[in-house]
Amino acid sequence: MNDAAAWSGLEEARRWVREATRIAVLTGAGVSAESGVPTFRDAQTGLWANFRPEELATPEAFRAHPQRVWDWYAERRARLADVQPNAGHVALAEFQARHPDRLTLITQNVDGLHQKAGSTGVLALHGNLFEDRWLDPCLN
Repeated sequence: MNDAAAWSGLEEARRWVREATRIAVLTGAGVSAESGVPTFRDAQTGLWANFRPEELATPEAFRAHPQRVWDWYAERRARLADVQPNAGHVALAEFQARHPDRLTLITQNVDGLHQKAGSTGVLALHGNLFEDRWLDPCLN
């Protein structure tokens, strides 16, 4: 693709965004990799390379080996604690702030960087490492 074709495509995308009533954006590992977040494949090194995700990231795994699962999540949280959103996260948050109720942000990432950048209502398909969830409903 030459520069003229690339610019033409970019202009067309800008027009679509300008004219759209609602926009849905789906992000994955690539948006956070620039911030230094290891992709799922990169993260499967060291001690945790010895386990399949199903052995750590399921309710069954937690019930069978709670300490192992807590340790795995603690290590993942520690790796991400100081990571900052990059220009992509910030641009999406700024667009959302300028155009309330127009952007639906969906992510496959669990790093919380969209929220850290200021995005609200993020649909985190795989959850968020910094938000714990109950395995069982609370009893009244």
